[in-house]
Amino acid sequence: MLIDLAKKLDQAAADAASIAQLSSTTQLSLDDAYKVQKISIEQRLIRGEKLVGYKMGFTSKAKMIQMGVDDLIWGRLTDAMMIQDGGSIDLSKYVHPRAEPEIAFRLKKPLAGIVTKEEAYDAIDAVAGAIEVIDSRYQNFKFSLSDVIADNCSSTGFVVGPWHSPDTNIDGLSMILKVNDAEVERGSSKDILDHPLNSLIEAARCVAQYGESLQAGQIILAGAATAAVALKPGQTISTEIEGLSPCQFSTSNNSSSQASK
Repeated sequence: MLIDLAKKLDQAAADAASIAQLSSTTQLSLDDAYKVQKISIEQRLIRGEKLVGYKMGFTSKAKMIQMGVDDLIWGRLTDAMMIQDGGSIDLSKYVHPRAEPEIAFRLKKPLAGIVTKEEAYDAIDAVAGAIEVIDSRYQNFKFSLSDVIADNCSSTGFVVGPWHSPDTNIDGLSMILKVNDAEVERGSSKDILDHPLNSLIEAARCVAQYGESLQAGQIILAGAATAAVALKPGQTISTEIEGLSPCQFSTSNNSSSQASK
């Protein structure tokens, strides 16, 4: 059953087509949901994609309120999800695309299980401003906690800006998301579990519960500091994060099929 659900989500992502919530017909525990997520990502790895990191979700009150949930979640990142800084995405390949500003970590050593702040900090190779593109495969962007976990926590793409030294201050930074140079959302890195480093610590703990660990060279997205903004064609999405270099991407005109999703 879990394999069938994973293939259903994988196909929905490939087709950029929305589907009914899995929870509308199947009772999924959180463990089941993470198994579905893993199987779905494994389908991509079989096709040649590579695991490059993890993303944390619902790490800010704004995001929890927007999504109507109150638990920390995590998903996986693959190389096919990487968007070049300054690049463009075709919205016809998405269902309900949205963007949110983030802080990214690149690791120089593994992190596994319960780690201290000192151990987490020592594992950081570099930090950067980032933007995550999320895109739920569920109809009307509505889902339960198990639904969103199974759907890789809505993670679809990400842009990472220029990397900075690991000792760069990331505490209490102003984080602004802009659309066509106009501010649309503002938050603080303090909104990410009070400090983004706490998100990295939680990432190590969370993935360890399912037999995985953070590896050297991987990218960890700490979570959004603001609510996500819906994307439309013809936009330039950018971040302005205090003390970090900006990053951006643009959206191309969507096809006529996008309007029917």
